Amino acid sequence: MTALKLNDFLPYRMSIASNAVSDAVASAYRTLFGLRIPEWRLVAVLAEGGAMSQQALCGRTRMDKVTVSRAAIGLVERGLIARAANPTDQRSHLVALTAAGWQLYEQVAPKALELERRLFASFSDAEKEQLAAMLERIEAAATAFDGG
Repeated sequence: MTALKLNDFLPYRMSIASNAVSDAVASAYRTLFGLRIPEWRLVAVLAEGGAMSQQALCGRTRMDKVTVSRAAIGLVERGLIARAANPTDQRSHLVALTAAGWQLYEQVAPKALELERRLFASFSDAEKEQLAAMLERIEAAATAFDGG
């Protein structure tokens, strides 16, 4: 039987790296803006994609519906997103950024880009492009693997 060595197991290493990055980002966003990672993800996705249903947000963020729902509730309570009837599906609502949500996004986005710049400062442009391409391939393989 082949022994599993976690430090050599790439899915484990990716998870550890992802958690380390998420922890650094979460700390910065919580301190500066009072946002948790799921809340920031919703704000960013809505800024990029416009109004959408919570189901669509689950698909775009790869977060489960409970996490998306909790994040949306918190953002609605803070006046950062608003819910409206979905004209194409009366069983769901669309959520969109409010003016305050856009204002927050405009403050957070430059901080996010700065954090990314600092995180990848020791990487060349070619290495960053290669990493992005590999991540895209990994995501595609994982999606095919889980039938999603």
